[in-house]
Amino acid sequence: MSTELVKWIREQLDEDERIARGCSGTDWWEHPKNWVSAPQLNRVALAVHDGDRAHILRHDPARVLRDIDADRALIAEYLAAQETVDATAHPDMYDVGRAQGLEEAVRYRALRFDARTGYREEWRP
Repeated sequence: MSTELVKWIREQLDEDERIARGCSGTDWWEHPKNWVSAPQLNRVALAVHDGDRAHILRHDPARVLRDIDADRALIAEYLAAQETVDATAHPDMYDVGRAQGLEEAVRYRALRFDARTGYREEWRP
């Protein structure tokens, strides 16, 4: 995998983290009559449609931050696995397969950003 892909994904994660932290990073709570709120911040939003309310509750800033942490851990695991393969004259097939599998996982995770500026078709799994 290209180092450009890893760099680009990290930039996307950094931007998403910046936005999520700007929203407070707290969990949103559901209230009757289609209201959702972040009570710790005295923030309330009205979601007119049930689907909108469900989406806000499911994809609150706290969850986005957890997803970002998981993606960063996945990238770190991939880089460590690839480093092991690169540092060994005759790498074990387990190590090669692990690195390839983690690379594929990183490429799939990058797909959610494919509409953003800078995504390259060559990165598609």
